[in-house]
Amino acid sequence: MSRDPNPDRERPLDGDINPQEMVPSRNAVLVDGVVLNGPTIDVKAGEKFVEEACRLIMEEVVLKATDINEKVCEWQPPEQLKQLLDLELRDTGEPHNRLLELCQDVIRYSVKTNHPRFFNQLYAGLDYYSLVARFMTEALNPSVYTYEVSPVFLLVEEAVLKKMIEFIGWKEGDGIFNPGGSVSNMYAMNLARYKYCPDIKEKGLSGLPRLILFTSAECHYSMKKAASFLGIGTENVCFVETDGRGKMIPEELEKQVWQARREGAAPFLVCATSGTTVLGAFDPLNEIADICERHGLWLHVDASWGGSALMSRKHRKLLHGIHRADSVAWNPHKMLMAGIQCCAFLVKDKSDLLKKCYSAKASYLFQQDKFYDVSYDTGDKSIQCSRRPDAFKFWMTWKALGTLGLEERVNRALALSRYLVEEIKKREGFKLLLEPEYANICFWYIPPSLREMEEGPEFWAKLHLVAPAIKERMMKKGSLMLGYQPHRGKVNFFRQVVISPQVSREDMDFLLDEIDLLGRDM
Repeated sequence: MSRDPNPDRERPLDGDINPQEMVPSRNAVLVDGVVLNGPTIDVKAGEKFVEEACRLIMEEVVLKATDINEKVCEWQPPEQLKQLLDLELRDTGEPHNRLLELCQDVIRYSVKTNHPRFFNQLYAGLDYYSLVARFMTEALNPSVYTYEVSPVFLLVEEAVLKKMIEFIGWKEGDGIFNPGGSVSNMYAMNLARYKYCPDIKEKGLSGLPRLILFTSAECHYSMKKAASFLGIGTENVCFVETDGRGKMIPEELEKQVWQARREGAAPFLVCATSGTTVLGAFDPLNEIADICERHGLWLHVDASWGGSALMSRKHRKLLHGIHRADSVAWNPHKMLMAGIQCCAFLVKDKSDLLKKCYSAKASYLFQQDKFYDVSYDTGDKSIQCSRRPDAFKFWMTWKALGTLGLEERVNRALALSRYLVEEIKKREGFKLLLEPEYANICFWYIPPSLREMEEGPEFWAKLHLVAPAIKERMMKKGSLMLGYQPHRGKVNFFRQVVISPQVSREDMDFLLDEIDLLGRDM
């Protein structure tokens, strides 16, 4: 690419007009009035912008946003934020300094999910190695479907999937990274249906019996979305009752399978959950697998949240029996902090079932007479065409920390969770919903005005209002972020999740102190 012979002169960024550059040279080639000679972007200005923006990201996100002395968020209501941000898209481009100001505003008013006191979701914290991997892939801008355009990233994905399959306990298997656990669950539902009725790929839904699937009453909402999207219908999702800890009751599952058969329906899939979203419950996989084997049903385990416990020799017992599953969803972007998004769908089958189900044999991508081994062109087993190299983020973190480092990440998060539970038990005004078995700690804060009140309808009605009010105060103060929700007859309670290794015991203490500070006058 040609370079500016005078790189130090002031040049406009794209969108600015330099009158001297509007005049085409004597040797210019014009087509439809457009000069085709040389690049049309100002390379030097672009490089300078990238350099300065990266410096800004380093200072304001990597360093400042992880400081406990900074706010988790600079809260503004939507209409006010619209006034503070310059959101308008114009006919001409913005100058260099203005773009940097916009970047500064975006960072300022965004939630700092890498802050040690962000506990709002099932992801948090900053992994430096994953971040570098993301910078690299954003700069390289690859798409992972054929070896010819993405050689390194396809081999990385193959290596990561092989290792994840090993931790599940399968001798062999297949898999693919995709945009999220919800998509993994949809992959599983569609693949199980294809296995049950291969003709559906060509003939569609017509002529099929009424297909029924079974999942926990505590399952992720993506199961209903997938059933709707795939034409199975939400009425054909049977929700199996759970026990007091949120685990699927195997006896109830078997009853529902027999009931569906008596009604003339066709059961084809059971989805068990390893790490439910709210309570962090793990379904009894061995007992569920026994039922699936007796009835010839595909067993999918949604371990999007809890799958990372497999990395810990101490805690992998939570997923005892997962090796008997036909497919597994596992999101390293949650507990293992690989960076959103990083989600694997793993399949025990090694007969190319994924490719048989999803292949469309696009001749412009997946030519069979290429000069290399076309088995590395894995894109035809994906429902996507363009696909991000998400496995690379996890690979980089794994290379940096090693398996033992990832194990320590899980062990420390669960140890901090145990510390918080014990502190909740000691403190007046705090009450656990149940003893957690994972990193989800669910509890109520009972303000002083309610502590002497009998636990009747009036008490629960008033307590229901407490968590939302405290959440509003903490958001506006910017001191921390913590999720709350009602759940299956329980009034609003806080759900605290420990993930980031940047979180310390002091942050656990601060969490409880701050809730008490914000709610003691209620």
